[in-house]
Amino acid sequence: MKQETKTHSKNSVSTNCQNCKKDFTIEPDDFSFYEKIKAPPPTFCPECRQIRRYAWRNERSLFKTTCGNCQKNIFSAYPTASIFPVFCRECWLSDAWDPFSYAQDYDFSKPFFEQFKKLFDKVPRLHLFQANSTNSDYSNIIRDCKNVYLSYSVVIAEDVHYSKNIDHSRQIFDSLCIDACERCAYLVYGANNYDTFYSVYTRTCLNSYFLFDCVNCSNCFMSSNLRNKQYVFRNEQYSKEEYEKLIKEKNLGSYKIFEELIKEFDNLTQTSIHKYADIIKSTNATGHALANVKNAHSCFEAYDMENVKWTSRCFAIKDSYDVNNTGLGSELCYEYTSGGTTMSKVLFSLALLSASSELYYSGWCGGSSNLFGCFGIRNKQYCILNKQYTKEEYEEILPKIIEHMNSMPYVGANGRIYKFGEFFPFELSPFAYNESDAQELSPLSEEEIKNKRYNFREAEEKKYEITKSSEDIPDLIEDVEDEILKEIISCPHKGECLHQCTTAFRITEEELKFYKTHNLPLPRFCPNCRHYKRLEYRNPWKLWHRKCMKEECYNEFETSYAPERPEIVYCEKCYQQEVY
Repeated sequence: MKQETKTHSKNSVSTNCQNCKKDFTIEPDDFSFYEKIKAPPPTFCPECRQIRRYAWRNERSLFKTTCGNCQKNIFSAYPTASIFPVFCRECWLSDAWDPFSYAQDYDFSKPFFEQFKKLFDKVPRLHLFQANSTNSDYSNIIRDCKNVYLSYSVVIAEDVHYSKNIDHSRQIFDSLCIDACERCAYLVYGANNYDTFYSVYTRTCLNSYFLFDCVNCSNCFMSSNLRNKQYVFRNEQYSKEEYEKLIKEKNLGSYKIFEELIKEFDNLTQTSIHKYADIIKSTNATGHALANVKNAHSCFEAYDMENVKWTSRCFAIKDSYDVNNTGLGSELCYEYTSGGTTMSKVLFSLALLSASSELYYSGWCGGSSNLFGCFGIRNKQYCILNKQYTKEEYEEILPKIIEHMNSMPYVGANGRIYKFGEFFPFELSPFAYNESDAQELSPLSEEEIKNKRYNFREAEEKKYEITKSSEDIPDLIEDVEDEILKEIISCPHKGECLHQCTTAFRITEEELKFYKTHNLPLPRFCPNCRHYKRLEYRNPWKLWHRKCMKEECYNEFETSYAPERPEIVYCEKCYQQEVY
């Protein structure tokens, strides 16, 4: 397949994505970056590159299995039938195995990715990433945590349940992308909140419900675009006594009432004013949910970055393109996902553990440099396919391997061609697309996944018997008895959605106590379906060029609000004039 390119102008080139077949543009500064890291220009568009990387990341799909070494029961991000061994953390970090025992000679008669797959399928895999955490066996990608349950990407937190992307927080239920919050539930994009529920884009709020884009507010209900307010009910100011009476009349412990309020809140978010992008203390930046960044373009949910492009969930990195879920002192990285700290010139790699440099096509390595096509190597240098070379041997053979990757490329499913410079192919991922993080970014049906020739996996047969329909849960939380803790409750979606529905769920003791304490109704859907409902409040990680919707304003901007969406989107100036 020959990729078509077209000179768009003296300063840019348009080319066709070999995956989605749409045109995309490579700018002059892009070419400068690729030349700096000695990588060819991409043949996949930015969106397809991002989806491809996330097809190699699985945070939320967990499976019961046994450690391939000590045989103890564990939960794993890898299905039970995986071809490679999966080890518990203690065994994987021990001397029970030697990554060099799987070493392969480079074979110039076969494409590189075929050889890497052979190695990849033999080396033991770490079941989950959990560091310095206790009583958190049912969670993944967590650090310095205690009592974390079915939650993912959590750092320095305690008593977190059914949540994702949580930092420095305590007693959190069903939330997404929050920092420094306590005793909260159903939050999306929140910071420094306490006793705040079902709210989106809130900072420093207290004792409030159903808020959108509110800062430093307390005792407010079903309101939006508030600053430094209290006792506001449906965007109307009341006295303390009036407000408390209105709240008491609502009976928020009723699920039926709560359902009506969610519908009202969804309408509120669509009729409120939205700033074109949530970007603070930044210069020359485009994207959403950014802070303290400079020269950052098409970036999302990140902070403390400089000279970066097409990054997401990254922190404290610079001079990097196409990177996600990594940071803290890393630089000159490209097409890299799920990494540790202080990485330098890491290309086409994944899941690196600690300070490393000059790594290509490697995974689960740490403290190493000058690796190519390695897996599980720690504190080594000059290795190819887990085989040790001298510095001179490595530097002699590496250019030959790169040339071989270009002259004998791997031809994958649907005719996708992988030469040097492409991330790992979709179909070689150990995760099914429908169980990977890619499904959150771009949800696809089984038919769509198979048509694109991505990996698809049927859900494992559930070995439980549903004992209670969610419709039979008492409407009022005060009427729910402890017997509910013994029930296996049906999810209304019955596995028929695109939300990784588990078809059933249980209520935990901590959950029941929290909802009774705060007079909130019990959930009726499984944790996965609840997570996908929260994702509806999260803007897509892509940008559109639009104009300010304020009458007589002609400012233009890049925004993650698509033109067909109903929200009112203002430029920075008009937003500030309206809200403050």
